Amino acid sequence: MNADKDTAPGLVVLWISRDPDAARNMALMYAKNSRLKGWWDTVHLLVWGPSAQLLAEDPALQEEVAECMAAGVTVLACRACAEHHGVAEALRALGVTVQYAGEPLTAYLKGGWKVLSV
Repeated sequence: MNADKDTAPGLVVLWISRDPDAARNMALMYAKNSRLKGWWDTVHLLVWGPSAQLLAEDPALQEEVAECMAAGVTVLACRACAEHHGVAEALRALGVTVQYAGEPLTAYLKGGWKVLSV
């Protein structure tokens, strides 16, 4: 997980909320449509904190995340958070890259990426 050095800075949707409505109607909707409608060339969805557990347990959100990936969104999860919630393997099984995220988030912020937190 890194701020792609070979591409122009893009968008990071930092999904931290346990609220499924916020996930469905903001984080995932905007991430997916950003790619489908060409608003952003590069979109990363960063699953952090309680959203990791929500994603691992909610089949409807899992389907929406799969749609995001199909649209070209890179989906990443904070390893420390996923392990804390006991869901690291469940997220990997969904195709989510699970890695420590503090340094990459810092690189996004310092590298000119736009970060939207939900």
